[in-house]
Amino acid sequence: MANHKTLDDLFGQGSIAGKHVLVRADLNVPVNEAGDVTDATRLERLLPTLKDLHAKGAKVGILSHFGRPKGERKPEMSLKPIAAVLADLLGQPVTFAEDCIGLAAGDALSALPEGGIVVLENTRFHAGEEKNDKAFAQALAANAEIYVNDAFSAAHRAHGSTEGIAHLLPAYAGRAMEQELNALGKALGTPERPVVAIVGGAKISTKLDLLGNLVARVDALMIGGGMANTFLAAKGVNVGKSLCEHDLADTAREIMKKADAAGCTIILPTDAVVAAEFKAHAPSKTVPINEVPDDQMILDVGTDTLATLAGHFETAKTVVWNGPLGAFEVEPFNIGTDTAARHVAMLTKMGTMVSVAGGGDTVAALNGAGAADDFSYVSTAGGAFLEWLEGKTLPGVAALENG
Repeated sequence: MANHKTLDDLFGQGSIAGKHVLVRADLNVPVNEAGDVTDATRLERLLPTLKDLHAKGAKVGILSHFGRPKGERKPEMSLKPIAAVLADLLGQPVTFAEDCIGLAAGDALSALPEGGIVVLENTRFHAGEEKNDKAFAQALAANAEIYVNDAFSAAHRAHGSTEGIAHLLPAYAGRAMEQELNALGKALGTPERPVVAIVGGAKISTKLDLLGNLVARVDALMIGGGMANTFLAAKGVNVGKSLCEHDLADTAREIMKKADAAGCTIILPTDAVVAAEFKAHAPSKTVPINEVPDDQMILDVGTDTLATLAGHFETAKTVVWNGPLGAFEVEPFNIGTDTAARHVAMLTKMGTMVSVAGGGDTVAALNGAGAADDFSYVSTAGGAFLEWLEGKTLPGVAALENG
């Protein structure tokens, strides 16, 4: 975090009472057909920043996108209902402005009492947002004196409210952004070694950049899920009816060669839980990895593989996790993921390792295992977390560097 100014830097510069502060948040939360928020995690993570600014007397305007309105005003994608949910979580009034720029936004900010908060309408109602149009960024900045970015999950997008505006106002990282950057720095920036990475999921085609970056930066890489089948097939293992990208065998071999050159141990399943069909409680059995029947599919890792992984966990100082080890959504093929996740959670709780996890399926899998709360940090930022793991520069983060 050395290169990013935080709220502590802002507060150290004198009073901000009465000043207009724009906070880029991620209010793009899941909502059901009745309009109810079904997962408020992102809103909850925003609260520390809002409470700190409230306590300092700032007049806070919240910027966020919601859905994909493609530059058009679509009532069903209004942020107005989210403002009410945020008010409940905060325990204080939160007003709403019909636009994020112009008089509607400026007047709403000016009308706030010191410490007041207003949610400004969906930034993506303007085409200039996703185009990172300079005039749109200037229109956003015109109503404020300070910018705070607390939306790491949107930091991989170079948009007007995430990147453009950060060059026009004094810019700071909010509390959730600061926490995320600190956690990620500990995990792969300057980690304690050995570092063990777990990468699972269905296809390696979606995670080529990720695997290529990780083998050069971690000491051991466990590949699980459907991805592992492609690596196993590339080594001549018969994977039966399993999900497998046979056309990527050469790519898998290249990644293994790169890992070898970098001194990274690749851990592949040595045994597997197989079944004839992918459904809950389908008859299954555990077999050595070179004895997968032609008419069966691999749906989870076996006990020998988990024992190998456990050995790596016991000596690891850092674990980075993205993706499940098996078909965790369907019992009993969640056992491998659950067992490994609980082991990492236990060691983290004991203080022997730092554990950072992220990506949509990963969060669901760790929650399902009851392990998420004991990880050092679980990121809710799907795309941004993946791009960071891939070693890519995130525009929203880069724009905050050196304030």
